[in-house]
Amino acid sequence: MPGNSAPKIRLAALVIACAFGLPIHAATEPPAPAQAQTRAAVTAYEAGQFDAAIKGFAEAAQKGNRLAQFNYAMMLLRGEGTTAKPQEALVWLRRAADNQMTHAQFTFGDLYERGELVPKSLEEANRWYERAAQGGHVQAQVALATNYFTGRGVPLDYGKAFTWYSKAASAGDGSAQYIVGSYYERGYPGIVDKDIEQAKIWYARAASHGDPGALAKLRSLLEEALRARSQM
Repeated sequence: MPGNSAPKIRLAALVIACAFGLPIHAATEPPAPAQAQTRAAVTAYEAGQFDAAIKGFAEAAQKGNRLAQFNYAMMLLRGEGTTAKPQEALVWLRRAADNQMTHAQFTFGDLYERGELVPKSLEEANRWYERAAQGGHVQAQVALATNYFTGRGVPLDYGKAFTWYSKAASAGDGSAQYIVGSYYERGYPGIVDKDIEQAKIWYARAASHGDPGALAKLRSLLEEALRARSQM
């Protein structure tokens, strides 16, 4: 298995989503092909029956099921039920990505950012992150926002960073909620006006995820408001 890349790319979350019937496609999309076959492969995988799982994923992948394509790629990459085949894994990962699977697109971005299995390229990473982010992938939205905020592989752009952080924050990402709060606390001319009430709201949302920094910020802003009232 090449390097340490395989353990960093997660199969389990997607397997569980399929196994418990969580939505993988938007409601307006037609049913995915080979769903029953993919579910059977998921069951086999969770039972540790990797030979049956990889066979099922391979067959469903050939029929165009994008979850199967991704999971087949991950099994090939990690050498589960087969010898590790990183280049073949990349082929199937690309098929899943081109099949509009946002997690596969995000994974490609992550590989390019780290330079694992593919040549390191921040520009290519951001192209993949943007495809996934446009499809609603929250991790990709945060990654893209962060790269715009720091100017990694894209021109530094606090406005675009705020746009993508806001999307991730609205989807419930705690780290993005904290950053959106900081935008409102400071104010960025031409991007967002200073708004302490909005800052409190977003810090409170981040704090609800257990972020101690957000909780400290919220307490500080509330204390400042109380002091200001007492001096009126």
